Amino acid sequence: MHTIKKEPTLLQAIIPIVILIFLLIISVRLELEGGNQMGLILGTVVAGLIGYRLNYTWKEMLEGMTSAIGTAMPAIIILLLIGSLAGAWLISGVIPTLIYYGLDILSPTYFLVATCIISGIISLATGSSWSTIATVGVAMFGIGQALDIPPGMSAGAIISGAYFGDKMSPMSDTTNLAPAVAGTDLITHIRYMLWTTVPSIIITLIIFFVIGLFFKHEASIENIQEIQKTIKNTFYISPILFLVPATVIFLIIKKVDAIPAILAGSILGGIFAVIFQPDIIEELGKRTEDTPYYEAAYIAVIDAMTTNTDIVTNNPTVNELFSTGGMKGMLNTIWLIICAMSFGGMLEKIGLLKRITSSLISNKRKSKGSLIATTALTCVGFNVTTSDQYLAIVVPGKMFEKAYKERGLAPQNLSRTLEDSGTVTSVLIPWNTCGMAQSTVLGIATGDYFFYCFFNLISPVMTIAYGYLGIKIAQLEPPKEELPPEELYV
Repeated sequence: MHTIKKEPTLLQAIIPIVILIFLLIISVRLELEGGNQMGLILGTVVAGLIGYRLNYTWKEMLEGMTSAIGTAMPAIIILLLIGSLAGAWLISGVIPTLIYYGLDILSPTYFLVATCIISGIISLATGSSWSTIATVGVAMFGIGQALDIPPGMSAGAIISGAYFGDKMSPMSDTTNLAPAVAGTDLITHIRYMLWTTVPSIIITLIIFFVIGLFFKHEASIENIQEIQKTIKNTFYISPILFLVPATVIFLIIKKVDAIPAILAGSILGGIFAVIFQPDIIEELGKRTEDTPYYEAAYIAVIDAMTTNTDIVTNNPTVNELFSTGGMKGMLNTIWLIICAMSFGGMLEKIGLLKRITSSLISNKRKSKGSLIATTALTCVGFNVTTSDQYLAIVVPGKMFEKAYKERGLAPQNLSRTLEDSGTVTSVLIPWNTCGMAQSTVLGIATGDYFFYCFFNLISPVMTIAYGYLGIKIAQLEPPKEELPPEELYV
């Protein structure tokens, strides 16, 4: 006999979230390394106690947590492979080569604009912000460091461009997911997003352009030349190494899944390291006269993919650029993802998220602008509470679908709002899978790049403004009246 589940009150629903926010604030102020993880765990415990009062069993709540963690497994695998990719591309000379040639063509004044545009083009072609940031983004971030661009600015430009391309690419998973949830088609969805997305990216590029004009750059030509000289003395630098990132981009354009594409990039990077960087291989593999080259090569490549790798030169700036943690460097992020998904899974399982969101749409008299604003804020809220970009699209999409129809709004209004707020804000949340992934890949805290991700911040504001101003708000077409069949007279 099943125990009847109780409906949570609004107070019960918000208690775990309030406690979590309080604990996260303490962790930030005290700079606790594992504070965010423990805050999420304690928030999950509080939610579990409420679940008991609502007559949920431990087994049911555990199923909710493990199910949520299961949805994050692809992201966890991608993170591990990105760690291995970073190590392989470092010792193969791919990243050093990208930085070396990038310093030749990128001016400090136009670096932020160029970075945003390049990231946007690559992400638009591949449909993946994660792959773009893990490949081209890492190289651009290194160039920014060499040019003395503040890391937060560089990361903000990279992320803004990458999420613009991801949002507008027909090959992006979220770009396909949003119209499917809302009940419209892909082409209509993309065309309708142009109205809010193009102004957002134009404003973003203008801001980066102005910052570039007025920002005082400390990097001199002599410093840049010295960095390039050190890179060339340490690595074999050649355009042939571009074959590695070009192969990964080609695979993703051909709609190969991110996991095998990134794995292929890691393996190819290791092969190129063995062929083109023998000095690096011998140094990292600790080769002696009695050690065959293939053994040193295996040691160097596996270590680079899995553990910490540091290329030491006589230039401290270059040393900072050429350091990576491999798969091991991703473990702290994975720990955070597991804790975050446990918290989100618990809240969803015992009905706390549903209770919060149902209160948001209880007012049947909401204006169209207010409904769009509520949808956008709900997506952001789901990115904060569930720590998952996909849940921030799927759950609000299903929640508000009926409300949009009741107010005569076409489904592309909903799909656009889901992307303008759910997709782009995920990277701004430190414990969201996207925020954790990109901050780890770039080696910078989300708080450092948060205010420079202009596109990600402007997009939800733009969609809310369009809602209240009534700009490009498509209405449902009234059903066509069926004409009575013609009677045939003989």
